[in-house]
Amino acid sequence: MYAVIRSGGKQHRVQPGGKLRVEKIDGDVGSKVELKEVLMIEKDGEITVGDPLIAKAKVSAKILAQDRATKIIVFKMKRKKQYRRKRGHRQAFTELLVDKIKA
Repeated sequence: MYAVIRSGGKQHRVQPGGKLRVEKIDGDVGSKVELKEVLMIEKDGEITVGDPLIAKAKVSAKILAQDRATKIIVFKMKRKKQYRRKRGHRQAFTELLVDKIKA
């Protein structure tokens, strides 16, 4: 059994017991969260597709970590024009452990 959910503008395929990283969701480490934007569910070979979402379907998960990803360097330069800009960026994320999928 698996489901396709939408979180933070991205789509993720999840299944019970699996971990995933999504854009930052408010909540403390160890607390439960429900993801209600379920796009598709597969159960015993039968696929249910929403239009665009499946009504009354949700995925329950537990927050494992609230952290920030590794730093990336954004460097812009125009040669011969004395233009250089260097910036760093760290994206915040939430790591989830999927408990169960309710259809």
